[in-house]
Amino acid sequence: MEHKEDKIIEVENITKIFEDGVTVIDDMNLSIKRGQFVTLLGPSGCGKTTLLRMIAGFDTPTKGKIFLEGEEVTGKPPYRRPVNTVFQKYALFPHLNVFNNVAFGLKLKKIEAGEKNGKTVYRKLTKQEIADKVNRALKMVDLEDYGYRNVNSLSGGQQQRVAIARALVCEPKVLLLDEPLGALDLKMRKEMQIELKRMHRELGITFIYVTHDQEEALTMSDVVVVLNDGYIQQIGTPKKVYDEPANAFVANFIGESNILSGTMLKDYLVRFLGVDVKCLDKGFAKNEQVDLVIRPEDIGISADGKGQFKGVVTSSVFKGTYYEMNVLASDYEFTVQNTSDFAIGSSVSLSVTPDSIHIMRKMRTVNEFIGEIDGENSVWFCDGSFEFVNREGFAKGEKVKVKVPFDAVELTDDEADGVIGANVTQSLYKGTYYQVQVYTDTDEDFYLDNPYEWDLDDRVGIKIDPAKIEVEKYNEEDEEEINEEEASTFLTADKVSDNEGENFDESEISGDSE
Repeated sequence: MEHKEDKIIEVENITKIFEDGVTVIDDMNLSIKRGQFVTLLGPSGCGKTTLLRMIAGFDTPTKGKIFLEGEEVTGKPPYRRPVNTVFQKYALFPHLNVFNNVAFGLKLKKIEAGEKNGKTVYRKLTKQEIADKVNRALKMVDLEDYGYRNVNSLSGGQQQRVAIARALVCEPKVLLLDEPLGALDLKMRKEMQIELKRMHRELGITFIYVTHDQEEALTMSDVVVVLNDGYIQQIGTPKKVYDEPANAFVANFIGESNILSGTMLKDYLVRFLGVDVKCLDKGFAKNEQVDLVIRPEDIGISADGKGQFKGVVTSSVFKGTYYEMNVLASDYEFTVQNTSDFAIGSSVSLSVTPDSIHIMRKMRTVNEFIGEIDGENSVWFCDGSFEFVNREGFAKGEKVKVKVPFDAVELTDDEADGVIGANVTQSLYKGTYYQVQVYTDTDEDFYLDNPYEWDLDDRVGIKIDPAKIEVEKYNEEDEEEINEEEASTFLTADKVSDNEGENFDESEISGDSE
């Protein structure tokens, strides 16, 4: 059993809704163990920085609780929490030199100095104590000779080191880093990644790092927490998240991926692109529709004709240590990485081995909503009235369950041409079509199959084929069932280890390293 004190941070049922009604974090639970380097990874707007700010105390959650070392700190201001934050823009004081920037927090800090009349007495640090701590922090970031330099005379990397020293000098139990390397050039970013890992190893305190850069997350972290749309998608070690993504979003977001739809014929056998291929996965229903991911470096390519798929090279780009090629095979354009180059237009064979395929349960197979009949042949849901064929004779005002297949949804370039408006949040290439996810103004998600790729954040209209809308009698259990399915959409790990259908165990949810 894991002891409570091993968890330095616990986030329980946290929800954050901004004043404009946008839900940024939705009923999130997360535990972080002492001494870990944890990265919150996700695209812009996924909620990672908001979560970090709530842990720091700069934002207050709408609902839920935050615990630090077992003590609830949800309503406490930042200076009452044992954390410090390093910001992307450094936030250094331009009128102070390096030494005084680092010393700023220490000059305000008070420490216990015994008791007087039964009450704890506090005192400020002496000048010598401050100097010792500042010099020690500057040495840690390799700036021990820069104390009296003007911060404006420093390079970007040096300014970032000053910001880190200022955060560390007050000896926090948790260091929060909000995309701290975002303003640095590529070479300096890589150097600072190594420096941060060294500091974490030497200090032994908990680091929580926010980034949208997958390489940073995979390089530095003990544990990666992947977020999207305010939900945790997956928690695991960098290797686990890369090799065994929980769903199509994670597979697409982290690294290059070939994501396809398939059918699980039986244990250890999947069919995709019309070919039956052996795999290592089990625990799926017979003929269950699944997603599968194959990384480009795991695909064999040759001209000997012995692979499972025959194709033609459509492009080839030299990437330094390998060639990245696109190969059109069975109406799917594979991305392949190989040290050998194949000329554009050449015929090739592609081969995949069982251990190169990772099977994932589909995030959703049909869109389901709770609605209300608002006309003889119309139903109201997602803040819009959609026509449908009322075969069952539902009466106006009757509450119903609405099912919308992926192929029933049509997107329009002009929002006004649709029944309701939405924003594109995801577009996954599946070969002959793209699987697109859109987010409505009522915080609902639609999934649809579309022949065209849509840009993220595109504002679109939604139309639905009336003949394909299925309306069923509403049961109280339906709403609970839909909510449960919605939650499982964002946190599924049916193959954390061997894909026997288990959910995450507690150690995974807590962010345990393996």
